[in-house]
This record gives sequence, C-alpha cells and structure tokens, in this order.
Amino acid sequence: MQRNGSRRGSDVSRRALAQPSINRGGIVLGIVGAIAVLAVVLILALSRNTGSAGQAGQSGLTAPSDLAPAPDYAGHPSIDGIPCGATEVVTYHVHAHLAIFVDGQERSVPPGIGIAPPRQLQTDGGQPFVTGGACFYYLHTHARDGIVHVEAPGPQPFTLGQFMDVWKQPLSSNAAGPASGSVIAYVGGQPFQGDVRSIPLAAHAAIQLDVNQDVAPRPYEFPAGL
Repeated sequence: MQRNGSRRGSDVSRRALAQPSINRGGIVLGIVGAIAVLAVVLILALSRNTGSAGQAGQSGLTAPSDLAPAPDYAGHPSIDGIPCGATEVVTYHVHAHLAIFVDGQERSVPPGIGIAPPRQLQTDGGQPFVTGGACFYYLHTHARDGIVHVEAPGPQPFTLGQFMDVWKQPLSSNAAGPASGSVIAYVGGQPFQGDVRSIPLAAHAAIQLDVNQDVAPRPYEFPAGL
C-alpha cells in the first residue's frame, strides 16, 4: 500500500511539473506596454487636431495658395494708428470678405493676419484656425476663409488699405501684395471706382481684387451668425 501511495504521489508531482507556469511578470509588462502604445496613439491624434503655441504650431499657417504669409509683428508696433491689444475687443464687431485673384487664379488670405505669435491653433474642418496669440490688431483673420474680422472699441471707418498694412503687404492700382499688375476691384459684385485702398471694411462687404486678369465677381454668402 505504501508503494502504491508513493507511486500516486510521484504521478501527481510529475503532472504538476508538466503544467505550464503562469508568467505573471510577463503579463504585467504586456499590459503596461499596451497602455503605453495607446497613450502614444492618443497624443498623436490630439496633436493633429490642436496646434501648440509658438513655432511648433505654425506649420499649418501657410499654404502654397496664400498670396503672402501672416507677419511676425516683432515688437507689436501700432500700424496706421491701430494698436495690438492683449485681447480681442468686440464692442464694435463686423466682418468683411476679401477674395483675391492673380492671373485668373484665386489666392488665399491666410489665418493669423493681425494676430501676433506665438499663435494658438486648432483645426476646423481640417483647416487651421487661430484662436489666440500674443496680441490682436483690430483687423485680423482667424482662418483661411477670406473673412476679415473687424473688432474695435467702437465704430470706426476702417479700410482695405489699413488691413493690407496690417498684413504688411502693398496695395495700389498696380500691386496687391507681391502680385504686380493692373488691379481691378469689385465690392458687392459691382466695379469699384477710386483708390482701392479706400474700400470700406463695412459689415458684410464682399470685396474682390483681380490682378492682371479681370475675373467675373464671385458671389459670397457669409456664414450664419457672422
């Protein structure tokens, strides 16, 4: 009987040794690794949707279609008597739209004009949208949609020439930014007679500049709420 018991005991011992052992340390390391991978994926996804402040977040500000980039505004100087304030002032708040064609091809008005770096960026429909910066001029752009935001302490007769000065680009009868040639202007679909710099940035003004080639005025409808 003792021999049988001993045999059974040895069989149990052999079966126990034959069972695979659980590597608890490996499981823990695997879980930690999976969490780390998920964290990296989440960070990358967020970085695509929200630009960081400073130069790291400026990559989406310029595009090949832009007429000219948004300036750096070193020192935040006043431009045409327009200061660069720490916050947006919306006591007087209207919007105008600017479309520019050079040799028949549309050129974009970039985001960030009138907003000093470091600029904070977000994406809106896959396009960069400037939400903040070191300071704001009364005339500025948030997105590459041609909308000029006019935000001031009170009503003032701002002009397209002042906006181009804030953009730090020339505007005359023979130049619009870096594009040179005869400049034809339309406001509200009608030819504008006179100095193009004097075009008012009135509420819902639809302005079109054609350089070198006359393009039939394109209608523009402002988004709801603007």
